[in-house]
Amino acid sequence: MKFLPTLFAALALPFCASAQQSEPTDTVTVFMIGDSTMANKPLSKENQERGWGQMLPMYLTGPVKVDNHAVNGRSSKSFIDEGRWDKVMKKIRPGDYVVIQFGHNDEKPKADRHTDPGSTFDDNLRKFVNESRSKGATPILMNSIVRRNFPAPDGQAAAETDDKQKSFQAGKKDYPAEGEILVETHGDYIVAPRNVAEELAVFFVDMNAATRELVQGLGTERSKALFMWIPENTYEFCPKGKIDNTHLNIKGAIQVAGLAVDGMAATVPGFRRFVRPEAYNLK
Repeated sequence: MKFLPTLFAALALPFCASAQQSEPTDTVTVFMIGDSTMANKPLSKENQERGWGQMLPMYLTGPVKVDNHAVNGRSSKSFIDEGRWDKVMKKIRPGDYVVIQFGHNDEKPKADRHTDPGSTFDDNLRKFVNESRSKGATPILMNSIVRRNFPAPDGQAAAETDDKQKSFQAGKKDYPAEGEILVETHGDYIVAPRNVAEELAVFFVDMNAATRELVQGLGTERSKALFMWIPENTYEFCPKGKIDNTHLNIKGAIQVAGLAVDGMAATVPGFRRFVRPEAYNLK
């Protein structure tokens, strides 16, 4: 994929709420449900973290808008249990799209979040798909984006330090040594969405494969530029610095949003017409 200079200049843009300023009455809505890797992030204190769904509108044009309901820490289970899915269902209209991406928090061993692939996780995905269709919308299943996980041979995986990484100051010597091969951390949680998509004949975009190719292609050092590797004394939001291999920075979110747009345009008939041609070169 190619990014034009104007798109790289947009790295400074904090957030775009919709694809255009004036919304016609026939506007199509792209609803997004998922976790922190997709969610809108606050902009205060120079926060550099972004969810890829937050950057999606910069790729779109015409009678379309993005309504991002993804929330930090949510699994498919907690998103339903907290009534968040019910709120989305009340807003869906015929012709809309519903982008569904869970897994990061479903895999965590917490009673209010955990689901099992091939069982409860799949059931929740089926619910999202079937109920979206009942409202005349087009559901699009995606699997989780990859973690930046380059463990050294016989070393500690990034996934094992994932919940503690905010305490690491960038460059500290106690950070686990890294290798050169990206190792997947999501297990069968990346397989379940594909299986449900095949079962229900619903569109599927393999975001895990797309982001794995991106991150592995960049390699151990260059891939840090996509994630929340923040040096000390650089930004007000984290003066001590931060190392986080799960969440994207502005640059990373823009690139991952581009992969998502590419996947949707290639997979979902009719979606290509909403893609801004001057900002993104479709495959």
